[in-house]
Amino acid sequence: MSTAGVLAATLVKPGKYEIREYPLPQPAAGCVLIRMEMSGICGTDKHTFQGYTTQYGGRVLEFPIIQGHENVGTIAAIGGDGKYADFEGVELREGDRVVVGANVACGECYYCRHDFPYYCCEKTTDYGNNLSAKNPPHLFGGWAQYMYVVPGSFLVKVPDDLPSEVAVLTEIFAVSVGLDRAKQMSAFPNESFRFDDTAVMLGVGPLGMCFLMKARMLGAGTIIAVDKSEYRLNFAKRLGADAVINAGSTSKAERLQMVKDLTHGRGADMVIECAGVPEAVPEALEMLRVGGLLVEAGNFSDLGEVPLSPHRHICAKNARILGVGGEEPAAYGPSMRQMARYMKNYPLREFVTHRYGLRDVDAAMKKSAEAESMKVVLEPWQ
Repeated sequence: MSTAGVLAATLVKPGKYEIREYPLPQPAAGCVLIRMEMSGICGTDKHTFQGYTTQYGGRVLEFPIIQGHENVGTIAAIGGDGKYADFEGVELREGDRVVVGANVACGECYYCRHDFPYYCCEKTTDYGNNLSAKNPPHLFGGWAQYMYVVPGSFLVKVPDDLPSEVAVLTEIFAVSVGLDRAKQMSAFPNESFRFDDTAVMLGVGPLGMCFLMKARMLGAGTIIAVDKSEYRLNFAKRLGADAVINAGSTSKAERLQMVKDLTHGRGADMVIECAGVPEAVPEALEMLRVGGLLVEAGNFSDLGEVPLSPHRHICAKNARILGVGGEEPAAYGPSMRQMARYMKNYPLREFVTHRYGLRDVDAAMKKSAEAESMKVVLEPWQ
């Protein structure tokens, strides 16, 4: 391999990027070097950029950081004996296109030993988040020309019929595994998320859209999308939303009444909160019917606290709340296969609305916060 330097968009502190050059490493045994093709900008990336650096169970991020955990690339080199199997047991070779799992679990802590989801790990390391670029070999995020995959990581081979601009959605689509868990969660007098249930998607950015698609795949009835962006609400209609509510032109009372009107006065069977702002949580609980389920999937960063009434919001409604802390490794392969299968039904190729090179990272971050964008990606070789 060439010994040329590797360019990376490096977040040196909140609000400040530098294009830095790092040595191109040779992967050690158990490690893999990925030639990056595409990496998405996630809501947590935006929060880190804004200075909300306490994420994922209270861990504080250490700068500088190469962000990017929604990653698609090709294998450039495999360390050790050159053998590496993906999460589903497929033998990988140089040149194979893969998605990189976003987190690495220790395999030894209480949560790992007791079969909790891997993001519950007490010592998890997160690509693009808590692996600092100050430590060699530096390249621990996807906003670089190459990415270094450390031992204990998992890769999943991308199906040949799945284009990279759809494969880049794999990690966020895998987070919708929370709906699979919702179907297993029950409380008197009925089960959660039954066939034909009404579901409200509170926030329909990329994560909310993936939950919307998954809800439809699993048999949801009326789906209501709520967002401040008319662009995203129109996109939600194309993905199967039956009704949309513009949160920017309605009051909280009006939104609650609209949900009741669409549910015969009861409220929604399930609300999936993907807006990513704390004040959305009490509103989501108020939208629920008695015995309804809140799937909380949006607040991965600590943006503050909001008041809740335990009586009114939880006990009086017999409400169930399912926190979704991330995705699961076993959801990656099925997510890619389902996206490949449903490309003829959903406009998945249109999810990526804007593409930028590394040197335009500031413009990319600004664009990702605009209402008229969906998924903004960095293409490190542009």
